Amino acid sequence: MVGKFRNEPVLDFSIPENKKKMEDALAYVKSQFTREYPLRINGEDVKSGNLFKSCNPANKDEVVGTFHRAGKKEVDMAMDAALTAFEDWKYFDPEERGILLIKAANIMRRRRFELNAWMVYETSKNWVEADADTAEAIDFLDFYGREMLRLNERQPLTDTAGEFNKMIYIPLGVGAVIPPWNFPNAILVGMTSAAIVTGNTVLLKPSSDSPCTGYCMMEIMEEAGIPKGVLNFVPGSGSEIGDYIVQHHKTRFIAFTGSMEVGLRINRLAAATSEGQIWIKRVVAEMGGKDGIVVDSEADVEAAASATVASAFGFQGQKCSACSRVMVDESIYDKFCDLIVEKTNKLTIGDTTDPSNYMGAVINKASFDSISKYIEIGKKEGMLIAGGEGDDSEGYYIKPTIIKDIAPDAVIAQEEIFGPVLAVIKVKGMDEAMQVANNTIYGLTGAFFSRNKAKTARAKQEFHVGNLYINRKCTGALVDVHPFGGFNMSGTDSKAGGRDYLQLFLQAKTISEQL
Repeated sequence: MVGKFRNEPVLDFSIPENKKKMEDALAYVKSQFTREYPLRINGEDVKSGNLFKSCNPANKDEVVGTFHRAGKKEVDMAMDAALTAFEDWKYFDPEERGILLIKAANIMRRRRFELNAWMVYETSKNWVEADADTAEAIDFLDFYGREMLRLNERQPLTDTAGEFNKMIYIPLGVGAVIPPWNFPNAILVGMTSAAIVTGNTVLLKPSSDSPCTGYCMMEIMEEAGIPKGVLNFVPGSGSEIGDYIVQHHKTRFIAFTGSMEVGLRINRLAAATSEGQIWIKRVVAEMGGKDGIVVDSEADVEAAASATVASAFGFQGQKCSACSRVMVDESIYDKFCDLIVEKTNKLTIGDTTDPSNYMGAVINKASFDSISKYIEIGKKEGMLIAGGEGDDSEGYYIKPTIIKDIAPDAVIAQEEIFGPVLAVIKVKGMDEAMQVANNTIYGLTGAFFSRNKAKTARAKQEFHVGNLYINRKCTGALVDVHPFGGFNMSGTDSKAGGRDYLQLFLQAKTISEQL
């Protein structure tokens, strides 16, 4: 018996034992910064000789790890290994595949503090955000392992006389998993484990901004007993190998999380049939959002302000679910603005190896420059009331920024910024609130604050997002509690952490036998 799924609790770092373990893990991980990481193909180390460095965004000259970069030659090696492994893995007992994931979850629990520390250094997550990332990764392993056991059961069909009928789920083939840097453990583990537990084999191309955390996943799966060639670790440049993997005639599916622009490109490339291709490639894509919170005239303004600040500035606003615009009824607008400024000014910012810092650095110079550009645009479009400053002298730090009196069609109200910038929009009543809430090309997360049940019921119907939260923040989805995925340009509504997610990596085969 594997027991019923339960979400992994986030650690309390006010407990001295947890604080000490985290400090020890940070020291251990720092001692590993001189390490050089090979590719892992068919269970073996492969060195391309073409190196790149992963650096600490909070201390931009500090190298966290040095990696060999895969080129087309190494991708072909990985594809050959994955194709060979698939011939056995696709027939591997689904129950055993599920148990392998549950074993991996237990290994991850043992390495929890170390994984947290890697993310603190590699992505400047604070301790709590890093641990929540690891807890979610554990959840994905535990939940998808159990889901595979469920999908392996006999599926219900209507009987007909004279026949024995059954429907089984079979894997797709070799897939590319392309995760983002912002959840370098949870999203990477979620997409990879879903593909593997369903009997597929994988080429994993982690983000070049967070490959150390991805390498830990490779180590964990190998310790759990994954056969050679089932998971192949091929970090590299998207421009050099990304298109090549997507267009490869033996690639059966692509699981991607990242920007809309890259996701749409992958979708276009995957739709074109390559020479020798005998299937329609499947794309599972989560592409970000322009998430909003609506604060009604009858809301608990204090609660709404706290949730908005947490949603906008947690992990520097670098979540696809982060609140980047808040629509506030004119009757409470001034009070709300005062509250969010007050709460934002209390946020601490600095190197997140220090647990007293709530916000760290944004991920890299390109991000710093892009966010800074949007802040300058926002200053022209509205009134700056908090933040607005950046400092990249040592790390890529940007103060949490609030700009009010923004028009619904303004640049910073429409374009995904992916940083600590919040646009505040004044609305007149429920009709305008819903109109503005739905006026972007995205549809990932949203939140609605009101004590009025009729208005709440209306928001549930009209607010067009994949994850809608009532009287709570719009971040922090839990596996099997809030299946996650959005509409429109937010992706394929893949519902990660939900009970239909694994079927995106499977195909159904019906077998009818005449008696």
